[in-house]
Amino acid sequence: MKLFSALILAVALAAPAPRPALAAPVAPPPRHAQKTAPAISRVDPTYWFVGMKNPRLQLLVHGPGIAGSQASLAAYPGVTLDGSEKLTSPNYLLLNLTVGPDARPGQLRLQFKGAKNFTYAYELRPRNQDPARVQGLTQADFIYMLMPDRFSNGDPKNDVVQGTRANHVARDSMYARHGGDLKGIENHFAYFKQLGATAIWPTPLVENDMPKASYHGYAVTDCYQIDPRYGTNAEYVHFVKAAHGQGLKVVQDIVLNHWGSYHYLFLDQPAADWFHAFPAFTRSNYNAYALNDPHGAALDRKLYNDGWFDTTMPDVNQSNPLVATYLTQNFLWWVESTGLDGFRIDTYPYSDPKFLMAWGKALADEYPKLALFGEAWEGTAAQQAFFAQNILPPVDGFKSNLPAVLDFQVTFAIGDALKGDNGDLSKIYQALQSDWLYTDATRNVTFLDNHDMSRFYSIIGEDFNKYKMGLAWLLTLRGVPQIYYGTEVLMKNFSDPDGKVREDFPGGWAGDKTNYFVARPGPAGAAFDYVSKLANFRKTHPVLSSGKLMQFIPQDGVYTYFRYNDAGEAVMVIANNTKDAKKVDGTRFAERLAGFASGQDVATGAALPDLKILNVPARTVRVVELKK
Repeated sequence: MKLFSALILAVALAAPAPRPALAAPVAPPPRHAQKTAPAISRVDPTYWFVGMKNPRLQLLVHGPGIAGSQASLAAYPGVTLDGSEKLTSPNYLLLNLTVGPDARPGQLRLQFKGAKNFTYAYELRPRNQDPARVQGLTQADFIYMLMPDRFSNGDPKNDVVQGTRANHVARDSMYARHGGDLKGIENHFAYFKQLGATAIWPTPLVENDMPKASYHGYAVTDCYQIDPRYGTNAEYVHFVKAAHGQGLKVVQDIVLNHWGSYHYLFLDQPAADWFHAFPAFTRSNYNAYALNDPHGAALDRKLYNDGWFDTTMPDVNQSNPLVATYLTQNFLWWVESTGLDGFRIDTYPYSDPKFLMAWGKALADEYPKLALFGEAWEGTAAQQAFFAQNILPPVDGFKSNLPAVLDFQVTFAIGDALKGDNGDLSKIYQALQSDWLYTDATRNVTFLDNHDMSRFYSIIGEDFNKYKMGLAWLLTLRGVPQIYYGTEVLMKNFSDPDGKVREDFPGGWAGDKTNYFVARPGPAGAAFDYVSKLANFRKTHPVLSSGKLMQFIPQDGVYTYFRYNDAGEAVMVIANNTKDAKKVDGTRFAERLAGFASGQDVATGAALPDLKILNVPARTVRVVELKK
């Protein structure tokens, strides 16, 4: 989530700054309020699993006055209650258990003695034993990113959910709910496959029960529930299974750094040290350079990591080991419950560095194939690489174990190359040259635009030739490409405000005058067909997903690189970023063209019988399959 987006959101919410930072908003009675309060209102995690590599389990029990109870565990083979811990609030009791390797699925009987004596049944479920269930991501994937509320309304019955704080839809308002949901996404699996996508990344699906602007999902109010406007937890499990059945992977968008101010753990805080607090409301300084500045001030580092992202997004204190465990268990729970394939981590650098290392290790230990890539919206390649697995030395004990980041450097470089009449191709070259900083830059996720940025087609002045150039680079460079919903049909607008780049996908609602799921006439159809052709070519030609990359320094407005492998397959990508056609001397590329006699343009099918002289039209990228 971008700073600018957060500021726009703050204006839209018109929320006063808390006094002090931990002051909670006045909340209406819980939706589940009863005349007689239950002894326990909830336990997090809501259930757990046998067979986890880490046998330790922390249960956060919430209920009125529950801290006054003495907890015990009825005998259960393989499971022990190691102790309990009271927190500041009388409404919480923390239980520490060990679920040993010989434990079996079943119901634990947690017994509580106090003002009331009662037993609570806690479920242990079997762990899924399918090693192929969590697939992760590779360069062979092509991710389709979308905003669920704005993509398609498949189940109008969940548009309005009574008891939620924003229980209405208004498609004419950019900050209101519009009604898109999980069923709407599932209804269009065939569309993703036709485009050539292999993975789906929805923005956060967990509950965001905020009074306003809750549609984007980045102000979580319940870590264990799918937002009811999207569906139920069971429907999400079905969604992931159905996607896998169609050959589509699922990436879940998550937020580690902050929650929404209506999260139940903020409204009734277990202890004051579960959230960062200052004497008066304090924002983050939004400057990650403070973390690794050898001349930096401790104050700047604290402001960056501990300041709030926005007035309605309390900053979670991950240096508290109880909070760290709560977060880690939550995301392990989601993987095991659903079989999802990866996490995209919002505002990754803002979290506590030591927590990030421990969290990443915990997930990798349990799910080695799970894809993890973070949003590190940084201005330089070195600063971006700092937050991924890299060759850099540790800084203050932090050595990132995150496999990948969203590659903003490539995004910026492509945008700069295609703006105006004399874009600088060398920036793409330089962005890739910086790959030496990473342990494996091929895991980075490349993209042209997203929900926080101006749409790509608007950035390049709605020039269709430049559009094709950008998409050609996206789908042939190293990394895991990601496309933002609507880019494939030329959706446009600048992100001022960001609601303009989060418009409804045409055809996602019954009665839409335009339905791009069914028919895409004119330029929208040409754009879709171009993306589809390259994406599906990429699927059937592993050289683009596993081959090596060799690039040549741009000259005279022409940039050329090759994807190649040891099997003798090769694709040449040659770009002319000038207003004039070019005849390029192919002998310059002899070390990669040796052994090849001709080529074929993937997009047009045109033959290139002579590789010694390469004709490249103005404002064109030619993707050429080389032939011996």
